[in-house]
Amino acid sequence: MAKIGIIDVDGHNGYPNYALMKISAYHKSMGDFVERAKPFDLFNTEPYDIIYASKIFSFTPDADYSQYRFKELRKGGTGYDVHTALPTEIDRLQPDYSLYPEKIDHRTAYGFLTRGCPNKCYWCVVPKKEGKVHPYMDVDEIAQGGKRPWLVLMDNNVLACDYGIEQLQKIVDRGYHVDFNQGLDARLVTPEIAALLAKVKWIKNIRFGCDTPKQVEECQRVVDMIESHGSRTNYLFYTMLHGDIEECYERLTHWAKAGNRFNVQAQPYINLQDLSHRPPQWQKDMAHWANRKQLFHTCDFKDFTPRKGFYCRSWFEKE
Repeated sequence: MAKIGIIDVDGHNGYPNYALMKISAYHKSMGDFVERAKPFDLFNTEPYDIIYASKIFSFTPDADYSQYRFKELRKGGTGYDVHTALPTEIDRLQPDYSLYPEKIDHRTAYGFLTRGCPNKCYWCVVPKKEGKVHPYMDVDEIAQGGKRPWLVLMDNNVLACDYGIEQLQKIVDRGYHVDFNQGLDARLVTPEIAALLAKVKWIKNIRFGCDTPKQVEECQRVVDMIESHGSRTNYLFYTMLHGDIEECYERLTHWAKAGNRFNVQAQPYINLQDLSHRPPQWQKDMAHWANRKQLFHTCDFKDFTPRKGFYCRSWFEKE
């Protein structure tokens, strides 16, 4: 029996690491002992046969491996190499949810219905890593035949292929509760798809990408269609802060004015091809304001304090 250590380099505060859960499942199926890797100390003297370290984000600092004892270290994930992928015999396994007991309860499952994306957003590595959108797994398989009916689906563009839309229909038919945590592409929503989305049991909210002024129009079009079917769900719009401050302000303010059911998750643009790149201060401040619901719905960004400097004094004083 091998001793296996697992390191989630990005930390355990975000979403569970899907690849590490599958690696854990694989080794447990082989009879190996698996745990989150513990540093060497008086109570943990036996070295790990293998430590698996996964890093999703290139800007995440690497782990300090000198504090661990191991015979072999295997690194993977987009944060290390965009082309890394799990072997098929591991990739097709059900994840080991016990790796994250503080995050995942007995009713919840994580997975992908599709992989890849046809878009080529300059801030995104998905097309380079996974290619065009293609089928990956059936929703019943992820839900383990209904044993885990609350599904966190991580598809990057599930509406971009017929298979994804067929799976959406199956979600409605089965009555699964769902969160598409990477957001949907509003530009692909037809009246028929909007009718389906209105029937979905959303775990918390329905998420859309809203990275350009044109996407504000598309998202509002889709909201109006969904609500025409009687749905009054909550909405979250992923918003990349890039370009100029005035355009980003207008894009975010559209949803601030829409009401408390409409929120955003704003992210300063980080150039993944240039690790020395740092987002400008106005993007950090705008994200700080937008990502706090109470601030977002009660305080205009122009009145928000404290801001870290006078980077846009002329813009604030235009009015």
